[in-house]
Amino acid sequence: MLLDNLLGLASQAERDAEAYEVAAREAVRGLVAPAGKVEPAILEREQFAAHGFAWIATYVAALRQMRRWAEQGVQSGKGGELELLMLQSAFGEYLAQLSGGIAISQVEIVRPGDLGLDAASLNTPVVRKLIAANTAAVRMRIAELIADGLDTGNFGALELGDDALEEVRRQFRRFVDGEVSPHAHDWHLKDELIPLPVVEKMAELGVFGLTVPEEWGGLGMGKLAMCVVTEELSRGYIGVGSLGTRSEIAAELIRAGGTEAQKKKYLSRIASGELLPTAVFTEPNTGSDLASLRTRAVLEGDVYKIQGNKTWITHAARADIMTLLARSDASKPGYQGLSMFLAEKPRGTETDPFPAQGMSGGEIRVLGYRGMKEYEIGFDGFEVPAANLLGEKEGQGFKQLMATFESARIQTAARAVGVAQNALELGLRYARERVQFAKPLYAFPRVAGKIAWMAVETMIARQLTYFAAREKDSDRRCDIEAGMAKLLAARVAWSNADNALQIHGGNGYAMEYPVSRVLCDARILNIFEGAAEIQAQVVCRGLIEGRN
Repeated sequence: MLLDNLLGLASQAERDAEAYEVAAREAVRGLVAPAGKVEPAILEREQFAAHGFAWIATYVAALRQMRRWAEQGVQSGKGGELELLMLQSAFGEYLAQLSGGIAISQVEIVRPGDLGLDAASLNTPVVRKLIAANTAAVRMRIAELIADGLDTGNFGALELGDDALEEVRRQFRRFVDGEVSPHAHDWHLKDELIPLPVVEKMAELGVFGLTVPEEWGGLGMGKLAMCVVTEELSRGYIGVGSLGTRSEIAAELIRAGGTEAQKKKYLSRIASGELLPTAVFTEPNTGSDLASLRTRAVLEGDVYKIQGNKTWITHAARADIMTLLARSDASKPGYQGLSMFLAEKPRGTETDPFPAQGMSGGEIRVLGYRGMKEYEIGFDGFEVPAANLLGEKEGQGFKQLMATFESARIQTAARAVGVAQNALELGLRYARERVQFAKPLYAFPRVAGKIAWMAVETMIARQLTYFAAREKDSDRRCDIEAGMAKLLAARVAWSNADNALQIHGGNGYAMEYPVSRVLCDARILNIFEGAAEIQAQVVCRGLIEGRN
């Protein structure tokens, strides 16, 4: 039986895949760095091949983490038939896609020939064996083993390796099942802010200070704990899972770049939930091009006056403090003239969202991701005390922001895993309960097979995300790992949501069914915190330049 020596086969296939990745990297390096250094104009011209390589590298990293996960399961005694079958399915499917073509979007498939590679180089005996072993029977057995997952919570052992983290996960699962999941769809349909009592309960549970050091009033836990908490919260509702993101970004900005006075003034209040932050970075015509930001911050006496427009600001009306990126020196081009400000503001109301002088704006109506609402903001002389310039040094804003991107993208990957898990559970519940032709939908192979693969790929994304978090917790640079996790997890969330809706049939298209909300929520994950194309660019350039 293949399972008897699966870990050995997976280890060999991993080496074969790594050799294929090396060949892909060298092929792309030859395209985009002909003189040894990446040439931006050529990289832009060769985006398809370059981003295809990023996906190849992401797949190989994901398989590596799945193999390590399965080995940990064997060692801990928690891994059994389900986990080994998930490993077998993961290797069989991803190796087949590496050989034949990876869908980097719904309309783009990157094939070996697009990078100048010979697919035969991955056509080794062990790779062929694992691809051939990824059968319908394997998927049906996985479906059988997870059939009671809604009751047991078992969709494969997580292998967190820490009893305290397991208890944290259980605590937040109880909170979500009791106070979030039953109400989330109603909040979405009514397009309401998440109720303040729920926010207050999250504060009591430590969500906003999870990774803030204990000396500043936080729990002092790591990024892996952040992933576990964010995943569980997002399984209930992405808006709830995302509430902590703004606090995470603000606290990390202040902890890493703030003065002692700024840390003392703000960190404990953010950690306790007394201050709800929002991130104010994006402008109407810039998107990911932060170097082109035009919002000005002009020093007049002991205050900076802010002038300009921002958009896609999440939770802006209810927030108490903004991490605001603005151009403090118009004479310096690009990133050099940008500074970060800790701009306090009063909480708004529905009728008057921005009561502060020199500040106005309105809501942007959106398909999903509604629990915090999105806003556009105009600044016209809005005042920020000079003492609230982060680090009290101009021109450091972009550098300070970049220092938070690893954590933000890891957390976004965890949000995506939670949404993917939610979609999986909704699909499974409907397939078990809906009867057609005198049998549950789950009895039909293509329905059960979809759900089985949803469970497998959710675990793949989860383990890649956990790996990125562990790298961050070890104080290692992990922009590539974070980019890979976000890239894959966002796609899995959308795929799971789309398949869960398909399982619901016409009912899935009805707004009364929660899966309709999850589909809308999942779609944003491939866009914010760096769109998929940006993530692929980060991963490709980092690997080509030898950052990993």
